[in-house]
Amino acid sequence: METFEEIWKSMTGGEIYDATHPELVKRLEFTREKIWEFNSIRPSHKAAQREILKEILGSYKNNFHFNQPFRCDYGSNIFIGENFFANFNLTILDEAEVRFGDNCFIGPNVSIYTACHPLDQERRNKALEWAEPVIIGDNVWIGGSVTIVPGVRIGNNVVIGAGSVVTKSFPDNVVIAGNPARIIKNLI
Repeated sequence: METFEEIWKSMTGGEIYDATHPELVKRLEFTREKIWEFNSIRPSHKAAQREILKEILGSYKNNFHFNQPFRCDYGSNIFIGENFFANFNLTILDEAEVRFGDNCFIGPNVSIYTACHPLDQERRNKALEWAEPVIIGDNVWIGGSVTIVPGVRIGNNVVIGAGSVVTKSFPDNVVIAGNPARIIKNLI
């Protein structure tokens, strides 16, 4: 059986891996306990909330805020820039890295996924999967109920309209919206 380091490297490196590996399950359980703690803290106890998030996030800068509830798989693959705000019900499946630049604002009910599953049911039923990173630039505003799928890169100064499903990457300085999302306006 692969060691934790080997399976983690496969997962975060975009290779096919066994999602039921005992070490990954153990790590998921640890993070779920921390997320449960975070979501159970009184909203007025912001310092205690921040301390829990600092234990699980891959990196963070000084100014960040997550409204409760928040959900993620590992947490350690989430990297947030300065002046980060996440509204209610942010879900991040961070089997690969999810990186946010500075000044990112996320509306309620946003979902960001990195996990990919085979179309072939035999491989899928064996819990084989791979992951692709999501990269979000600086000064990005993500509207409510947006879904971002694996492998997407969002440029700087982008606005994503509410309810959009982002299935491909976009350049800097655009407004995108729709299902699938498309450019609806250039900002420069």
